[in-house]
Amino acid sequence: MTPSARLLLRPGHQAAEHIDAAARFPVAQSVLAALGPGDLVMPSPVNAHDHGYGIRTLDFGAVDDALEVWIPGMRLRPRTDAYLEALVAFARLAQTGVGATMHCHNSLNINRLGDEAASVMRAAGDVGIRLGLSCPLLDFDPWAYGGGPEKLKPLLSEDDWQALSPSIPAYAPVAEQIAAVDAVAAANSNPMVDIQYGPVGPQWCSNALLEAIAEASAVNGRRIHMHLLESPRQRQWLDRRFPQGVLRYLDEIGFLSPRLAIAHGVQLQPAECELLAERGVQLVSNPSANLRLRSGVAPISLVAEKGPALAIGLDGSGFDDDQDLWREMRLIHLLHGGRELNRRFTADQIFDAAIHIGAKVLNAPAGQDFVVIDYDALTADSLFDDIDEAEVLLTRMTSAQARGLFVGGREIMRDGRLTTLDFDGARRELREQARADLPRLRRERQLAGSLSAAIRSYYSRW
Repeated sequence: MTPSARLLLRPGHQAAEHIDAAARFPVAQSVLAALGPGDLVMPSPVNAHDHGYGIRTLDFGAVDDALEVWIPGMRLRPRTDAYLEALVAFARLAQTGVGATMHCHNSLNINRLGDEAASVMRAAGDVGIRLGLSCPLLDFDPWAYGGGPEKLKPLLSEDDWQALSPSIPAYAPVAEQIAAVDAVAAANSNPMVDIQYGPVGPQWCSNALLEAIAEASAVNGRRIHMHLLESPRQRQWLDRRFPQGVLRYLDEIGFLSPRLAIAHGVQLQPAECELLAERGVQLVSNPSANLRLRSGVAPISLVAEKGPALAIGLDGSGFDDDQDLWREMRLIHLLHGGRELNRRFTADQIFDAAIHIGAKVLNAPAGQDFVVIDYDALTADSLFDDIDEAEVLLTRMTSAQARGLFVGGREIMRDGRLTTLDFDGARRELREQARADLPRLRRERQLAGSLSAAIRSYYSRW
């Protein structure tokens, strides 16, 4: 018997319905028209934390390491056009069946933020995906927690210090940084884009900056997206800096609210999870990145039981470096199921995290964009036709089976290829730009290595 198409509106909660009366389903007719026998259509997942790496980190020599030691490798990021970099990153995601992403922008120059944000938003529009844009804010302790570059100076040769010190960041005043983000938001009229405050992490923000962000968000309702408690070193330093606990401090200044999403949270403690849940904060888990940068495994089984609400992101560091959110969902599913007879983190929770909570992190509508999956390919050898579709997807689904993507009713991917742009051409152009920067990168590589070595030595003494 030829398999019929299926509609899976609530993965993990309800079984799919076989589509035989298209008019009664709450899905755009353009989506239904694209289905073939053996296809499955479901709400597309959201990548709730990422950095838009068109050129991925390994490609420019930033080999996985402990987070703080790895960060200097970002000095080797090639100088490329912001639009093209984002275009390739977003296109790569769309090809996997992901229709929305949170982009944490990496620029440290507030004077370029407006132009770069406009380029990133244009790239998202040209690909056709929804975008949350987290605008970076930081002003504290670059290079090393607890004192910044001066802590590393004794660990560097005089020549390396002289070469590196001109690149120590000079941060704009707090009010100027907040105003720059507000200006980006004021210039945005695209309902597919949400502009957010992006404090990079409390270890890199002064108290004055954190308090100003909390106040601004409370006044204008703008969301905040922030890294929090990713590595063991961050836990150690923030415990020293905030004796009452960094979460208690953030709560005291009004930072914790339903407008806040935090990424990673690997070092969260039970009482902190409960506080985040009470305040309505969302946590975005990035298990591959946490493993690759040796930060550890987040307490997701605890989060699934007591909160906060959970979303899933790739952080530019998927398990196979392929930006496959389906594999990321599988990894988090397997890591956090527990060892008891009953699974602690269930399929319905995984899909709610990937679809509904992810949409909340982006301030986007949930369940309005759809991915078409070659379900027949996933079940070609199945003897039974009633196996829970959510379990099949969590066991076998990869980007290779994503056959179509519709965002806002618009078809942006068909049969694994984008309908909106020439991905291969954009990728070639980006690679050419990156290779043109190789003379500078070859010179910079030794300095990045020296800085990493000094950072490793610094933290090894903690």
